[in-house]
Amino acid sequence: MFDVGFFELVLIGLVALIVIGPERLPRVARAAGLWIGRARRTFTAVKDEIDRELRAEELKEILRKQADSESLERIIESPPKPGRTRAEASEPKPTERSAPPDGTAHRSDPP
Repeated sequence: MFDVGFFELVLIGLVALIVIGPERLPRVARAAGLWIGRARRTFTAVKDEIDRELRAEELKEILRKQADSESLERIIESPPKPGRTRAEASEPKPTERSAPPDGTAHRSDPP
């Protein structure tokens, strides 16, 4: 996050020692450590809550898509119509034969 090296930390410590004084420096350092720890825990808690909400939304979307599609149980339990295999039963049966686009008739079509 911050690119603070050893010499920068030493400089910050010297300035804090001069400004705060040697008597109060340990107390201030301890209080600063507690505040930093609280901030990190709060940040982690918020991040975890956001992750949980995102996973919950993804799960809701998956369940919504599954509910919209035809259930597997209904496909398996529905018996095929007589004379048709299960694969043919899942495909719609053509009701009317259409002529080819060039206007010629099929050999099996009556004249």
